[in-house]
Amino acid sequence: MSLIEQIDKQKVPQHIAIIMDGNGRWAKQQGENRIYGHYEGVNSVRSVVEAAGEVGVKYITLYAFSTENWNRPKEEVDALMELLVSTISAETPQLNKKNVRLQAIGNLNSLPPACLQELNESIEVTSKNTGLTLVLALSYSSKWELIDAIKHISADVKNGNLNTEDITEKYIEQYLCTKNIPDPELMIRTSGEHRISNFLLWQLAYAEFYFTEKLWPDFRKDDLYEAILNYQNRERRFGKISEQITQTK
Repeated sequence: MSLIEQIDKQKVPQHIAIIMDGNGRWAKQQGENRIYGHYEGVNSVRSVVEAAGEVGVKYITLYAFSTENWNRPKEEVDALMELLVSTISAETPQLNKKNVRLQAIGNLNSLPPACLQELNESIEVTSKNTGLTLVLALSYSSKWELIDAIKHISADVKNGNLNTEDITEKYIEQYLCTKNIPDPELMIRTSGEHRISNFLLWQLAYAEFYFTEKLWPDFRKDDLYEAILNYQNRERRFGKISEQITQTK
């Protein structure tokens, strides 16, 4: 039986977040520069998006570029921005064909104008699609996101529109980048690293984590299926005990 046939379609995580790590190391293993790894990583994105759609995942969030990534060598940052523009432009017709809607989160105004324009155009073109939603985290970090939310909430208090005792989880969430996106149930990180690197700190509070030694350019459909099967074999208790979970089933 193939991996996809083993998946219980009724228990597929609705939102999967992925830290696409290992492009640079993969390229070095091939005797190439780091940029080559980023280009090859696009093939993994295609494969994962297609696989997620096939099993019924509703949201995929890809950590494409963090705020810390701006500190990388200029030539790599420039190449990543060029890759982002060319990839979005080239992939938009396929996103439409597969009924995939594109969204983006992060400090998007910090992106180069050409990149932001291409991104906004693709978001608009795919906005009516009703299948999988592909979310790109660009110039994103959780600390930036939470600081931005705190600034907005502080302004609400200062302007008399909010009492501090009325600040709730839901109120905070409306100022997060993901306010209209459900929290991830599964977070995948490739390359063998066991950390979340400032990614969706608030949203991953109850997510299941899955770490794999595979470098991102080697990650394909079956790797996603393995992660989903691993997720389906876990008991998600949300602070309760096993007996309580059993009683509610």
